[in-house]
Amino acid sequence: MNDRIIPTRPTTAIPLAPRIRRFTLTSIIGLAFFGVVAVLLAFMPYLVPLGQTAQLTTLFIYIVIASAWNLLAGYGGMVSIGQQAYIGLGAYSIVTLVGLAGLDPIQSIPLAAIVCALIALPISYLVFRLVGGYFAIGTWVISEILRLVTMRIPAVGAGNGMSIQSAVTNALPDRDLRIAITYWAGLVLVVIITAAIVMLVRSKLGLALTAVRDEPIAAGTSGVNVVTARRIVFVVAAGMTGAAGAVLAVQTLNVIPTSVYSVNYAVFMIFMVVIGGLGSIEGPIIGAVIFWALEQFLKDYGSLYLIGLGLLAIVMVLFAPGGIWGLISGKRRINLFPIGYRLDRKGESALRAGKVD
Repeated sequence: MNDRIIPTRPTTAIPLAPRIRRFTLTSIIGLAFFGVVAVLLAFMPYLVPLGQTAQLTTLFIYIVIASAWNLLAGYGGMVSIGQQAYIGLGAYSIVTLVGLAGLDPIQSIPLAAIVCALIALPISYLVFRLVGGYFAIGTWVISEILRLVTMRIPAVGAGNGMSIQSAVTNALPDRDLRIAITYWAGLVLVVIITAAIVMLVRSKLGLALTAVRDEPIAAGTSGVNVVTARRIVFVVAAGMTGAAGAVLAVQTLNVIPTSVYSVNYAVFMIFMVVIGGLGSIEGPIIGAVIFWALEQFLKDYGSLYLIGLGLLAIVMVLFAPGGIWGLISGKRRINLFPIGYRLDRKGESALRAGKVD
């Protein structure tokens, strides 16, 4: 009996899809670096005098407001010169919650952020009727309206402002502990907001925002709800800025409307983002550090200091429109945070060779 060989069908290779990576070596190193820096900063109150710790709290506030403005303009394409409105609202939310309602000052910071986000929602329906320069002017006008309204409320001190020193002292009687806790609150705020921006940029909404920023008409025809995407960013940026204003109020213990609603904060935000790099997560952080350092060393020069900042901003706009981070990352667009999509080298080689469908 002869054994018959039964022919088998030739097996076809299943094409492999290219591998897409979110984490790169650069982003892993960047996350590790920022993690180490955050841990070192957490121990800073034990290592340096409290006066220097308070100055670092100001740096944290600058990082938050610069990151929030960059989210609004760099990713949402909305240039606002009225974001100081939410610094004032956040500060006066602390005045109301702590000074009048008697709540804990640190626990009131997220509540102040929520209040600012809720107020920003109806405001968005007003300013979104404006475009371009009219939008920028409209946000500034609303900020001035909020300042004037606040100055006519006797319960919060009207135009003279209001001190919350006694209320904060009752909650945190130890001065050194109060300074340290405020410092840690600012540091935690920076970490949370940076992580939130990374997650937002990584999401589908982040891709939609990039499309809206670059070409809103094309994004709308591609199925992106342009108004909704921008409204979400507008509200989120307001909440972030309000949280920074809340930390500012807890730090200074005194809230004055002409100070917390000052247009100088809008100028500072724009300067920090332009210097650091618009449309990147790293840029506002770098810009805030540079602005804070210049302020510490040059503020005694008065108007010359402000003129120097203006000249520096002009030079950066003319010769380095991508900011310092743009110069560092170059054409490769290096990211220290995992926000991009990267094709795996093996998958890329297979695609070029035509081996992968």
